[in-house]
Amino acid sequence: MVSKNNLFNDKYAGILFDLDGTLLDTAADLGNALNHVLAHYDRPACQPQEYRCVASDGALGLLKLGFADDFEALSKQALQKCRQMLLDHYEQNVCVDTTCFEGVEDSLEFLNQNAIPWGIVTNKPGFLTTQLLTHFPIMQSCGIVISGDTYIKRKPHPLPLLEAARVLEVNPQNTLYVGDALRDIEAARNANMVSVAALYGYIKDQQEVVNWKADFEISQFSQLHDLT
Repeated sequence: MVSKNNLFNDKYAGILFDLDGTLLDTAADLGNALNHVLAHYDRPACQPQEYRCVASDGALGLLKLGFADDFEALSKQALQKCRQMLLDHYEQNVCVDTTCFEGVEDSLEFLNQNAIPWGIVTNKPGFLTTQLLTHFPIMQSCGIVISGDTYIKRKPHPLPLLEAARVLEVNPQNTLYVGDALRDIEAARNANMVSVAALYGYIKDQQEVVNWKADFEISQFSQLHDLT
């Protein structure tokens, strides 16, 4: 077991995480929900290598992938129907193939044992976030969970991150935020937090991460222990 000082020195008081693509690998269940909609409309299924990189872009991002060039032609009513169908299927199958990324459970247990505050800030709708987290006992020790509809603003706006820091009673400047999307890095920057790009997550082009200008990059979750 690494020492507390190897993970959190005087510089870091707490840590916040994105959910999809950072703590949990939800791509398969989200992809299955998309393919359920596509099958209803007799459209070809999307393959894992296609939907994985947009798995954290929400229902509309998945539908845009699945309907491709026909997406813009969908009426507002048709799009809403597809979105609701996707969400309903996902809600009913929210944790069939979803797993923690390697190293997540051990690292979160380490945070708990060392009384290091941690929380989750996601853009996922609250009803799905709550249901999903019940399948992972380690998540029950989370100090704060903020979803995409908890407040009027969501990432990349800093409000959700700042509220999480307030609840955890940590200084934003001394707090890490870990995520796998540009909006996560922007949210951390907007909240004056230390940003960590999770390269193992749902990133379409690894080269584009350079332009995000995150404070740190990790290729596997356990590398959080090496941040200084």
